[in-house]
Amino acid sequence: MTSFDSLWNSILDVGQHHSTRGYRRFAWSDADLTLREWFRGEAQKRSMDVEEDRNGNLWAWWMPDGWVGDPTGAFVTGSHLDSVPDGGAFDGPLGVVSAFAAVDILRVKGVVPSIPVAVTAFSDEEGARFGVACVGSQLTTGALTAERALGLRDADGITLAEAMTRAGRTTAHLGADENLVSRVGVYVELHVEQGRALDRIDKPIAVASSIWPHGRWEFTFTGEANHAGATRLVDRRDPMLAFASSVHSARSAAASHEAVATFGKLRVLPNGANAIPSKIKAWLDARAADEETLTKLVTQIESEARGHSDLDGIGLAVFAESTTPIVEFPSEPREKLRRALSHLGDVPVLPTAAGHDAGILSTKVPTAMLFVRNPTGVSHSPDEFADPVDCDIGAQALADVMTDWVTA
Repeated sequence: MTSFDSLWNSILDVGQHHSTRGYRRFAWSDADLTLREWFRGEAQKRSMDVEEDRNGNLWAWWMPDGWVGDPTGAFVTGSHLDSVPDGGAFDGPLGVVSAFAAVDILRVKGVVPSIPVAVTAFSDEEGARFGVACVGSQLTTGALTAERALGLRDADGITLAEAMTRAGRTTAHLGADENLVSRVGVYVELHVEQGRALDRIDKPIAVASSIWPHGRWEFTFTGEANHAGATRLVDRRDPMLAFASSVHSARSAAASHEAVATFGKLRVLPNGANAIPSKIKAWLDARAADEETLTKLVTQIESEARGHSDLDGIGLAVFAESTTPIVEFPSEPREKLRRALSHLGDVPVLPTAAGHDAGILSTKVPTAMLFVRNPTGVSHSPDEFADPVDCDIGAQALADVMTDWVTA
């Protein structure tokens, strides 16, 4: 059994719901806290010093022999451990497990780093509980303010501040890390591919070129609650109709812009089988190849939703919950990755429409990404998959990149 296999098996059951086979590893839940302890344990097995920073992000440090003082210019790699509701096993954890496995590979080879190395697990990347993605990395870079973050609420009304406090964390010092730029020389994130590009060209790994601009918008359709049986159709102000029409319009708009748009989260009030809803809260996820196209897409979706609402006498409010501009990964670290992996032949360079902590961090430090083939293309689902052989290739590739960086 390889180091990767042993690490992978050690986390497979954490947060998994066996009725769905999916994972529910939400930020600051019991599953999240268990995985944080797993991270600490794996770091300690490797005599790596563990730090949980002010924003709940985990860092395991492998320092060069004789290093004195704080880390600077480090090679940092990792990903996240949380999941979407009923998500797959690979999204996030594959990067953290591969990072520890890469450290093991270097040590077996007797590689001694000349610069600090860190394995990271960023907090609340998916945003499944509090509605905003990449909370840990956004706080660290200053893209998300502590005030807004602490006021975020989950479906039960629990704020992020309350959840962190219950987990024994102090929230007084959340916010931008002034040491981020000095201590991180490069951040390389390995991630399972969220699509089938590699499968179509029969390649096990790829280097990322860019991340599409994307965001989440909250649409609130407001009508009038009433009796489902006793209220005539002509007397109804049913927000579900405007919402349903908007879903269809969003799909058509996305197709016309060669983009994607999804209403994937919905809350119905009062949510009774025999009651006409009073309010529909729906979250739009939209992504496009460039920011101009994304703006046009969301503007069109909102305009058409207002048209459907006006037709039925429904109120509509739209709020941009989070937006992320396009990320063009810098050419220097990207090409350095390709050179380190040249022994594998032609390593493809691919864009992705999925958001990542590497994209958030790219505003402050050099970043790069490696993708591991997903033969089904399925992600954010229990059917998400990567072949163990490809996972081993990915971990070895990360080790090759790490070796090239820390011994230069």
